Amino acid sequence: MTRTTRRSMLKIAGASLAAASVPATASAAEDEYPWSVAETPIDSTLHDVAHTATNAHAVAAGGLVIERAAEGWEVVLQGGSTGNGNDLFGADVTDDGERLWIVGASGAIGEYDVTTGNLVDRSAPNDFTANFNDIAVTGPAGEADVYVADDSGSIHYSFDNGEEGTWEYEVPGSGSGLPAIDFHGDRSGHAIDTNGRVFATDDGVTWNPIGIEDADVTFYGLDSDAEDDVTVSGGNASVFTYDGSQWLPESLGDADLRDLETDGNDGVAVGSGGAIFELEDGDWSRTPTPIGENLQAIATGPVDLAVGSGGAVLER
Repeated sequence: MTRTTRRSMLKIAGASLAAASVPATASAAEDEYPWSVAETPIDSTLHDVAHTATNAHAVAAGGLVIERAAEGWEVVLQGGSTGNGNDLFGADVTDDGERLWIVGASGAIGEYDVTTGNLVDRSAPNDFTANFNDIAVTGPAGEADVYVADDSGSIHYSFDNGEEGTWEYEVPGSGSGLPAIDFHGDRSGHAIDTNGRVFATDDGVTWNPIGIEDADVTFYGLDSDAEDDVTVSGGNASVFTYDGSQWLPESLGDADLRDLETDGNDGVAVGSGGAIFELEDGDWSRTPTPIGENLQAIATGPVDLAVGSGGAVLER
């Protein structure tokens, strides 16, 4: 099952939940904005957000995980995967949406069952304790392929649901940190590093560079929808789109774009200073927002969500 199909599945599965789950949002003067501010119980930076089979979940500094429940956002996990409060930087879900995988500082990896609240600690595979920046998961709950990108340029992977003793790793580049990894198929996807390079795999093990020449910006965000449909975001509001043979660069304005999601000719990118850019019919434009906090991640779905500094959550 491809990641695009999984996103569509989660949108359908979450549509009824979204109708029932409408947390409190600030209104009044903010009514003029297409995005509204949601109240959250934390002031820690939210680094990633994902839709699951139940509700949306976001991960934060201090090992916190919050959930978008019917009565509003609430803390459902404290201390992270190890209980030590390691900052959480990345999250992804299984194809059925039943497991939320989380990663973070000092080798933190956790498998969280959103239906039961059970957490399995899978931290420090092969005793690696680097900062884990992002995670990609394919397959169903309990049978997932798991890929973790770290700050030392390694991609750790397990084809056995992250069980102890099943982890291997590859270093696709020169050892530069890997801020993002994303998969569009069971073992097909992409990763980016901080040295301006993008890597592709079709077996989950072997990684080959596919650009980007002379980008001259730091890469932050990645959306992998197909072998010939990849989008990267970075500094100076830069967006790079790959069609399988060449990269098309665009500069959208003045912001560090930390994350993005695209689907054909539509999409959303978020970044510093509360910046949100929207792609409609192939054209990017900036959308006004009611906050100035740095935004770190975007998740589109039954409700579009952008999260960032100070526990900020924007909803649409």
